[in-house]
Amino acid sequence: NPPPSAHANPVLRSRPRLGIRPMTAFPSLPQPMNAKGDPRLVGIEIELGGLPVEQVARLCATTLDGTACQVDSHIWRVENSQIGEIDIYLDIFLRNSQQSKLRDLALDLGRDVVPVEIVTEPLDMDGLGRLDDLRNALRDAGALGSGAGWFFGFGLHLNIEMASEADADTVRPLLAYALIEDWLRAANPIDESRRLLPFTDPYPIDFTRALIKAGPGASRDHVTGLYLELTPSRNRGLDMLPLFAHFDEARIRAAITDKTSARPTFHFRLPDCRIDEPDWCIADEWQRWLTVERAAADTALLTRLSQAWLDDHGLLTLSRQSWATRAGRILQSAGLDRA
Repeated sequence: NPPPSAHANPVLRSRPRLGIRPMTAFPSLPQPMNAKGDPRLVGIEIELGGLPVEQVARLCATTLDGTACQVDSHIWRVENSQIGEIDIYLDIFLRNSQQSKLRDLALDLGRDVVPVEIVTEPLDMDGLGRLDDLRNALRDAGALGSGAGWFFGFGLHLNIEMASEADADTVRPLLAYALIEDWLRAANPIDESRRLLPFTDPYPIDFTRALIKAGPGASRDHVTGLYLELTPSRNRGLDMLPLFAHFDEARIRAAITDKTSARPTFHFRLPDCRIDEPDWCIADEWQRWLTVERAAADTALLTRLSQAWLDDHGLLTLSRQSWATRAGRILQSAGLDRA
């Protein structure tokens, strides 16, 4: 699962269009603005199967009033859409290699198991709503999601802009996620195909324990060291390496062999793409991340979760389910159990 391409231009070109039904609503983050006073933006990656790259590109263009153009044999781009530029390609490392007959043959052979990926530029909440409405057109055309095959494992990745460069705006969301990750997985289990694949493994128990010991007031530099020591992998439900690399790319490059694109975003890759299921929507997956940031913003709740986690985990942890249940009760008491 290679890292997404990063779009440098966050400016949206979305405008109200007559005849388009109301957009899906996306609640704002607890800290909706970044340090510059601009809305925090979110880049989206949607992995799906069942449709060729060209058809996906043309559906995106038709639904979002853009223009589809072919970049090369397996890469398409939609320009001037309601949500700006959209890249569509087979999600495989070969797409970035020099175009050749051998490369194109390998990509053709991988169509049945390699997902088509839709990658947006950073979007505001209105842009997310317009993208969520695209799912109906893709589903109606025959797009397949995570549950359609044993080896699909398709995901929906959210790249959420950090609130600021303050240490707390990195450390607190990471701590909150680590504390409630087991509940997120239990309350809305990911597809079996994704549990078998390594792309979204849970954080190790030792890492969560170290985060709790460091506390919400820890420095980002210290937490980066814990991450590189105890979970040095991109294959996590919350991949922090792009954000850490934004601050110290050389340090990450020296410690990690996987290619990491530095960017100031939380790379939330836990959710499935269930685009072929009528009741699935991107807004529901957004709610899961919203729960993380709401927990991160509540100091008393972070303390309560941390103390309960330590109480629940002795010297040896045999099962994560008991903590998932207990964390759910704590979140419910705080009114944050909707994910």
